Amino acid sequence: MQTIDPRQTPRAAAFELWRKAPMPMVTLFKTLDVTNLRRCSRKHALQFHMLMCWCIGKAACQTDEFYLLPVGDAMMQYDKLAVNTVVETADGTIHTCDIPYSDDLTQFQADYRRLTRQVRESCENHDLEEGYMVIGTSALVQYDIDGAVNLYAGIYNNPFLIWGRYRKRLHKTILPISFQFHHTQMDGVPAARFLDRLQREIATLRI
Repeated sequence: MQTIDPRQTPRAAAFELWRKAPMPMVTLFKTLDVTNLRRCSRKHALQFHMLMCWCIGKAACQTDEFYLLPVGDAMMQYDKLAVNTVVETADGTIHTCDIPYSDDLTQFQADYRRLTRQVRESCENHDLEEGYMVIGTSALVQYDIDGAVNLYAGIYNNPFLIWGRYRKRLHKTILPISFQFHHTQMDGVPAARFLDRLQREIATLRI
């Protein structure tokens, strides 16, 4: 991770336009076909949520905008990505867990299991060092929701995906999601392309 001059990046104009906006976040909604993801989850006894997080990381690593993030009056450039998830802990509260993204699904699965178990048992957040650009996620799997617009406190600019319970149809399974991102980090077109990549990674997943 390094601090770079925003004027020397492709996001220079967006940085000047949106860095001081009262609400600089944009939210897109999309309904994903997760039939293949659910099939792989059941066939190989793998957690659906873990596979979803891995596909998010895989789609994000093909999207250049995920490696830049506005932080205060600076722009940070990253070379590593992580996916954050919310874990219900042993004391009945919730904590967050950063999982480093790896192209190797076996490695990602091992890290996911180890780190979420650590958070569940310790009742403490697991935060990676500052070298990772972290993609936030929250899954409200007990509920049928179409998406969510997250709050903006001015201290957390990271992209964030939210989804609820998947919905079974006659021949497929669908999952509505919302994707929130800082307008300085990316515009609508690359954000929409990321969601298309996510759908493609889900549909083509082979284990």
